[in-house]
Amino acid sequence: MAQVAIVTGGGRGIGATIAQRLAAQGCAVGVLDLDLAGATRVADEIAETGMPSTAIAVDVADTAAVESAVGAVTDQLGAPSILINNAGVTRDNLLFRMSDEDWDLVLRTHLRGCFLMARAVQKTMVAAGYGRIVNISSASALGNRGQANYAAAKAGIQGFTKTLALELGPYGITVNCVAPGFIVSDMTRATARRLGRDWEDYVAERAAQIPVRRAGTPEDVASVAGFLCSPDAGFVSGQVVYVAGGPKG
Repeated sequence: MAQVAIVTGGGRGIGATIAQRLAAQGCAVGVLDLDLAGATRVADEIAETGMPSTAIAVDVADTAAVESAVGAVTDQLGAPSILINNAGVTRDNLLFRMSDEDWDLVLRTHLRGCFLMARAVQKTMVAAGYGRIVNISSASALGNRGQANYAAAKAGIQGFTKTLALELGPYGITVNCVAPGFIVSDMTRATARRLGRDWEDYVAERAAQIPVRRAGTPEDVASVAGFLCSPDAGFVSGQVVYVAGGPKG
């Protein structure tokens, strides 16, 4: 029987690529996203490969919605043994311009969302004596101008990851964190627009600062997440893996 994976923020970008990677590894995938159309597109693409998949619209910061979504995945595909906490938003601004609402939205989506999703899936993982949780952080957790809210949320996810690794390890559940650096994505395109930068020039400038001299791709992140979700990664837990083309941390 195929393992069942849940990927939040799976309707586009890094989340969609991770969902497709897990399907290629033999997992049935529940694609969760606030945007049902995006989630449906990804779920349909996975289904075309022959792997079971379902799309569910969910606000990961809403307790009842999370419990309902996890229940729906369980009913349709089976109990989840893999969780990818990827859902996120940005509301970038310098501190003196940042509103209460922009702070709260980013912290709720990233940090509360990880908490609610992990709490919802750990019940069946503990009962099964097996599980893989991968939380998506960011190199911005180390500090990034104009992203006080995002950096705080992503740093919090790293602490959350290490704590869950301690709590859930005795039950056969590993918990790890992937922290991407500069990745070509909708989110980084939005950053370039915010800065008033030409996209191609912005990518070239950022790539020149990366030791491997290229920008990252969603596939780079998905390959690491795929390994951490595999049985081969059973002795890797509580780790923050920077996928950034060079040393971080």
